[in-house]
Amino acid sequence: MGLINKWFQKKQKDQLDEMSSKNIKVAKPEAAKVVKKEVVAGPKKKEKRTSAGDHGILVRPLVTEKSAVAGSHGKYVFVIKQTATKNQVKLAVESLYGVRPETVRVANVQGRRVRFGRSLGKRSDYKKAIVTLPKGKTINLHSGV
Repeated sequence: MGLINKWFQKKQKDQLDEMSSKNIKVAKPEAAKVVKKEVVAGPKKKEKRTSAGDHGILVRPLVTEKSAVAGSHGKYVFVIKQTATKNQVKLAVESLYGVRPETVRVANVQGRRVRFGRSLGKRSDYKKAIVTLPKGKTINLHSGV
């Protein structure tokens, strides 16, 4: 491989010598002129806060007899993500239903032990949120039930 490299290097030297003998001037691009523009202060844009409901914070409403009775008193029960916080639940209810909750209470529910014939099993654990709305405000959760 040494012979081939030597041949190519010789060819490149010959081309460089020809260029220098002809004294060809290569045009160099001039530096672009920087024009400063004045910034006019306009109205500030508010950042859009992503709604918590878009990220699946509220999994589903928990429909039981107990939650139906609580619904008549202005309290609604939802199954939520395991990692959800009270603030995220509050924002999710506000964005999905248009009502800002007064309080949010959260509880982790252990799945019950069950039997399938001889084998034992366990239902999955979940986290639930009890959302209290202001007086006069309601959410229609049980319409399709």
